Amino acid sequence: MNNTKKIVLAEDNSVLSLLLKFRLEKEGYKLLIAVDGKQAIELIEEHNPELILTDIMMPFVSGLEVISHVRNKLNTQTPIVVFSSAGQEEIVLKAFDLGATDFMSKPFSPHELVIRVKRLLI
Repeated sequence: MNNTKKIVLAEDNSVLSLLLKFRLEKEGYKLLIAVDGKQAIELIEEHNPELILTDIMMPFVSGLEVISHVRNKLNTQTPIVVFSSAGQEEIVLKAFDLGATDFMSKPFSPHELVIRVKRLLI
């Protein structure tokens, strides 16, 4: 029985996504990386992850649209952690309105992310 928890990470910064993949896989999670929101939605629909990590500002489909899709179209309560650069309070509030679970402002510590992920995936 494979008990590995799946996480979809939607992040268009490849350096950051590889760093997070390394850190989270070391903790025993399986990471599926999407470079934009459109790919994120495809991965979410295909793999039904236990957690979604998404940047808000991405090409094609934004993190807000990803949240909306998961909550309204797929109608699931999968925890969603959003990342956003500082100074985007109104976008962050919108993310919470749409159903985001948690928020981290960039740049953030990968160690802090690991702690939050563990807390959400108990």
